[in-house]
Amino acid sequence: DWLVHGTTGYDFANQVAQLLVDSSAETAITKTFHRLIGHSLPFGHLLYAKKLQVMKLSLANDVDVLGNMVDRLSEQNRWYRDFTLEALARAVRETIACFPVYRTYLAPGQPVSEEDRQIIERAVTAAKRRNPAIEESIFNFLRDVLVFRFPENLDVEARAAHTHFVLKFQQTTGPIMAKGLEDTVVYIYNRLAALNEVGGEPQQFGLSINAFHERNLDRQRNWPATLLATSTHDTKRSEDVRERIVAISEIPELWRRWLQRWRLTNRRWKRTINEVEAPDADEEYLLYQTLLGTWPIRDSGEPQSAATQEYIERIQAYMAKALHEAKINTSWIQPNEEWDATMRDFVAKILDPSPRNKFLPGFLPVAQEIARLGAINSLAQTLLKLTSPGVPDIYQGNEVWDYSLVDPDNRRPVDYKQRRDMLEALPTATIDELLRNWPDGRMKMFLTERLLQFRREHADLFYRGEYLPLRASGTLAECCVSFARELAGKWMIVIAPRLSSRVGFPPVAETWKDTSVGLPESLSLEHAHDLFTCREIRRDGRRVSVSDALSILPFAGITNL
Repeated sequence: DWLVHGTTGYDFANQVAQLLVDSSAETAITKTFHRLIGHSLPFGHLLYAKKLQVMKLSLANDVDVLGNMVDRLSEQNRWYRDFTLEALARAVRETIACFPVYRTYLAPGQPVSEEDRQIIERAVTAAKRRNPAIEESIFNFLRDVLVFRFPENLDVEARAAHTHFVLKFQQTTGPIMAKGLEDTVVYIYNRLAALNEVGGEPQQFGLSINAFHERNLDRQRNWPATLLATSTHDTKRSEDVRERIVAISEIPELWRRWLQRWRLTNRRWKRTINEVEAPDADEEYLLYQTLLGTWPIRDSGEPQSAATQEYIERIQAYMAKALHEAKINTSWIQPNEEWDATMRDFVAKILDPSPRNKFLPGFLPVAQEIARLGAINSLAQTLLKLTSPGVPDIYQGNEVWDYSLVDPDNRRPVDYKQRRDMLEALPTATIDELLRNWPDGRMKMFLTERLLQFRREHADLFYRGEYLPLRASGTLAECCVSFARELAGKWMIVIAPRLSSRVGFPPVAETWKDTSVGLPESLSLEHAHDLFTCREIRRDGRRVSVSDALSILPFAGITNL
């Protein structure tokens, strides 16, 4: 009901990342994570605990104000005036800690929506369950206040006080969720760090193709001008780093073995601080994911053999921020200088280019494989962003590969001259050259440039056109996502790869075996050709062979325009 065009795009960023995750690896990845850190780490319990921590530390005053406000409200009700300030304040804290969303949107004089009512009921019920020693009627009183359920004898002034409390409560739950989740939990719950994003749900592991289509259908029906983001100034890592880390989900057993070897190799660089091993297992687990997500790849496709000093300093700075945000062994408020120094030294030691470093020889082949899988994921992500319902947003410099981390790393100067030169030279490059030299980023720029130009020429197709989910069949049907955009006889069919480790690198031509995509009867197939290669697309009745559509490139945009 709001007069807005949609969201700022983080929902899409999380959905497309989840789409590219191999959900079948959830159990294996979770076991590896728990075994490495030495204990299970339920996401819900962690978020609850960290929201309580935020309310005790950085936002304690805001919560104290709420406690005093609800205490005064209880004094106006003869059924609840015996509640103590401490009990009421604790009920407020516990309810906020159990709040499943950032905030509700109740407005004075307006009926409470069923969605908001259910959110409040859910939070209060969870708070009751976690606090059996607190009298249930205290939570019931708080619930009634939060849904504007006033006693009949309240005068206008008392009702205004109730309303003021609800508005203040709503203003407080959002920052507590943000600081508890985005500024704390996402640096601790490192099961698959690619899923730890602004507005994300790290406890979810993968999104089905059908669910992705449902999200896009909803956008087309209700929010055709919403933003579609994949990298922003505030994301925890760039879109290309994220998609490299997503690729870990495709090879869970190899990931487990690599971790074991790397931890054993690098154990000699650890220290003991107050009887605790530093860096701890969770920090080390995040570090290896970060290295795989950012390791430089030469234009030849080979990983850079040694880290530059600049790269080492970037990783050290990132890990310092991650540790301080996690607030486990050090923090911004109470820095543990010895722990901080140990992490800096650990990063420097494992990235030391000298022959005595046994880590890099075992790490580099893994970095190469993850970079290849991640590149395919990133191309798929770019294709989906530029063709799904909504308005694509491209963060500075992300027209080519960008392996930035959280701010301030993603605020570094962008070499726009290099990008202009690449763009100007793009028309002279052959498709084969772009694919062969994929590490230089021109392939991503080519995909972006072609689709943005096509969108400019056919804006209505993407703003008003129907969204038609297409179904793949065959051996590798789960490895591609496809849909059509159609308006008044004009159309475009998108075929994007996913789970490409099952297909091969690059996932083109006969690697797709018997996989095909069914086409709707509503599309006239005359003049069907690929936007990127200009090839005419062969078809068998109402089906397109993926091995033909992706015979040259690992993605396709088939159109009759």
